[in-house]
Amino acid sequence: MSNPKVNIKSIVNLSNNHYILDKINFDYQTKNGEWQNQNRESYNRGDGAAILLYNSVKKTVILTKQFRMPSYLNGNTNGMMIEVCAGLLDADDPLTCIKKEAEEETGYKINKPVKLFEIYSTPGAVTEKIHYFIAEVDHNMKVSDGGGLEDETEEIEVLEIPFEKTLKMISTGEICDAKTIILLQYAQIHKLV
Repeated sequence: MSNPKVNIKSIVNLSNNHYILDKINFDYQTKNGEWQNQNRESYNRGDGAAILLYNSVKKTVILTKQFRMPSYLNGNTNGMMIEVCAGLLDADDPLTCIKKEAEEETGYKINKPVKLFEIYSTPGAVTEKIHYFIAEVDHNMKVSDGGGLEDETEEIEVLEIPFEKTLKMISTGEICDAKTIILLQYAQIHKLV
C-alpha cells in the first residue's frame, strides 16, 4: 500500500465468524488537495478462481447449479444460481485451485487450463480478486459425476448446455452471475464454442 493520498488511521475488526469484516478509518486527499476523513467496511473472504469448461465439438459448456443464500436474500426467488465452476483459493495457487475445483464440482479432470485475467468483482466492499480460466473438455476427461464435496456442504448439479442457449439465458436472466457472464462473453468474442 503506497498511495500517498491515503493515510489509514485504524482498522477495527467487526466480524471474524466465517470470513473477515473490518471497518477502516482513513484520511483521503482529494484532487483539490484537501484531506477528508472517511470510513469504509471491507469484507475479506480470500481470492478465488473460476473456469469455463467448453466442448468445441459438441458446442456446449459445462456449468453448475446450486443454492446461493445471498442471492436468495436479494430477490432470487428460489436462490438457485447457474454458474461456471469456481472456488476460493484457500492455501492453493490459482492453477491448483481451479483444477481441483473442476474435478470436485463437475467431474472433469482438466490438464491445461488457460488463465485469462484477474478481476476484482466488487472492489467497493469486497477484497476478493478472481482468477479467470478456460479449458476445453471432452467425454474422455469425465472421471466422476462431480457435485462438490459433502464436507463443504456442497450440493451441485452439473449442467451441459448448448453454448448458444447460454447466451439467451443471460438475456432472460436465467444466468445472472457476473463471473459466468464474463466467461461466456469471452468465449463468444473469441469464438471458442
